[in-house]
Amino acid sequence: MNVDNQNPRLPAFIRVPSAMSSNTLQQRINPTRSPLALGVLCGLTAVLGGIILAFGGPLAGLAVLLAGLAAIIVLRDIEIGFWSVIGVVCLLPFATLPFDIGLTPTFLDLALGAVIGVWVLALVTGRQRTVITAPITLPLVAFIVVAIFAFIFGLNNGPLTPTLIRKFAEIILSVSFVLVIVDYCSDWRRLERLVQVLLLAGAAASAIAIVFWLLPDDLTNTILNALTRIGYPGGWVIRYIEENPALAERAIGTSIDPNVLGGLLLMIGSLAGPQVVAKRPLFSRWLTYLIVGLIFVALILTFSRGAMLGLAAGLSFVALIRYRRLIPYMLAVGLIMLFLPATQEYITRFVEGIQGQDLATQMRFGEYKDALTLIRRYPVFGVGFAGTPDLDIYLGVANVYFTIAQVMGLVGLSFFLAVIGTVFGYAYLNRRAFAPNSREDAVWLGLHAALVGGLIVGIFDHYLFNLEFHHAVTAFWLFVGLATAATRLGQRWAIAD
Repeated sequence: MNVDNQNPRLPAFIRVPSAMSSNTLQQRINPTRSPLALGVLCGLTAVLGGIILAFGGPLAGLAVLLAGLAAIIVLRDIEIGFWSVIGVVCLLPFATLPFDIGLTPTFLDLALGAVIGVWVLALVTGRQRTVITAPITLPLVAFIVVAIFAFIFGLNNGPLTPTLIRKFAEIILSVSFVLVIVDYCSDWRRLERLVQVLLLAGAAASAIAIVFWLLPDDLTNTILNALTRIGYPGGWVIRYIEENPALAERAIGTSIDPNVLGGLLLMIGSLAGPQVVAKRPLFSRWLTYLIVGLIFVALILTFSRGAMLGLAAGLSFVALIRYRRLIPYMLAVGLIMLFLPATQEYITRFVEGIQGQDLATQMRFGEYKDALTLIRRYPVFGVGFAGTPDLDIYLGVANVYFTIAQVMGLVGLSFFLAVIGTVFGYAYLNRRAFAPNSREDAVWLGLHAALVGGLIVGIFDHYLFNLEFHHAVTAFWLFVGLATAATRLGQRWAIAD
């Protein structure tokens, strides 16, 4: 079979592709061709820089400088923008510009906006004349339309604030990102580079989480509080089981919330799992084992039971579908966790959660009951994103599906399920295209395993569709886009044969 990717060497993922690096946009907006334009630009830059330094300080000036450099780089090559999105999601998810302009854009807003903006600009200017689509496009667009309608429909239920507008726009931006990913990943080399960057970023996030967990609590808290200048929460941010300092500390890394970190790592871990048994992994064996080891250890330290269950579901999906060789690894890890003294507290909490004996699980049951009450009252389009019309009900439940039904009704939930069903149906119909290609097969299965894990953890938490966790929402839809793009490439190979 003539596959787009002919086994690129390991360093290939750091090479900047030339397809989108030609002298295009930068030539059209290059001010240096006119001395007058250059002078005006320098003057405006100096004035703006002075204002920012005066009111925001050196850190604000540095942030703006870096943002400007990032914008120029993305204009030169959109793939750098994708890398930036992945890097921010994994390493600095809550970072914002260190000054207020009415709204406070986050680093993720800038990265996503740059990628989507460059993509749209290429279409508007005619530099790109076609858009690659997949079967997911129609249900995805319908889901976006229903979300916008629900937002407008529910504005009477709460105040319309700039923050609410920004956060809702972020959700729409993240869901729309799927369309850009599918169009951009027109060959396997591009998709594989993004997957490699995602695995490395996940390993880096895991390493940071482990180091912070090992450091004394006061020192870790001091380091994280230094990030308050770029929008991170301050105060005491270290997290413990049941918020009780007498119990074990939970790893948070730079994600602050241990459950959110666990959700991110379970998806990247499900993606990495097949690489352990793949005949031709994306990285060398030692680096593959290091990545998987870091992710697994960090995930355990989050004490997120839902995330561990999601990882088990994702890897079980891979083992049952193709890689039976993964089962011994899973059994070995399970036995180690079952009998290792250091993991006994984790096992105890897992059992308590299944039995519904701990406080967190009991609170979830209460939230589920209240969520069902809201959905019964407003079943069609929900109550929107601004608030609730009745005082005895509220928004917020530790379940993605109930959350979508609350804000978008059963109509919105139906379109969400249609999107997910289309992704997996599309994969099932084209599954045979990957079986002969071990390198591509491991990536394709891992991407879908990540979605399986995310959908499982969605039963126990809501951060994959929550206005307060834009980076978690982006991570989920990033995997949706990559999985769909991988299947589309496999379908093209099958047709070519």
